[in-house]
Amino acid sequence: MTVLFCDLTGSTALGETLDPERLRALLANYFELMKAIVERHGGTVEKFIGDAVMAVFGVPVLHEDDALRAVRSAVEMRDALPELGLQGRIGVTTGEVVTGTEERLATGDAVNVAARLEQAAQPGEVLIGQPTLALVRDAAEVEPVDPLELKGKAEPVPAFRLLRVREAPERRHGARFVGRDHE
Repeated sequence: MTVLFCDLTGSTALGETLDPERLRALLANYFELMKAIVERHGGTVEKFIGDAVMAVFGVPVLHEDDALRAVRSAVEMRDALPELGLQGRIGVTTGEVVTGTEERLATGDAVNVAARLEQAAQPGEVLIGQPTLALVRDAAEVEPVDPLELKGKAEPVPAFRLLRVREAPERRHGARFVGRDHE
């Protein structure tokens, strides 16, 4: 599964300067837009936490290109925030998780790493993990960042700044299918 965290930056200062009703309307627009972007790419918003969005790709519906769908969502989310007058940071990674409760709560290292990547990102930046990059390498333009010392991780975690997503080339099937007859 691929996990995406998007969190606003500067929202505390925004709360000081905006009338509570106006802030509430702005956040409602933000949540609605982020949810629409995630769902347009086949993901699911698992929850809103404060002014953060946690989205998952691969649950409850699995797609072969869930990692690519997630990074496309991340870029679209990043680019949509300034239109709302907001700034945010995003973290994305792929890995094994456990799901299946009625609330679909995903649990696992990938959830924690995605949240930590988001926290390490600068405003307006998307950081992706090595497992996600391995799945989207042909379509993603990235810059490596220094390995990140993330809370709770024994070793530094490789991370990459996502610059843009290109059209994905047709998938190559270099490996032979085992046990398949010629069509």
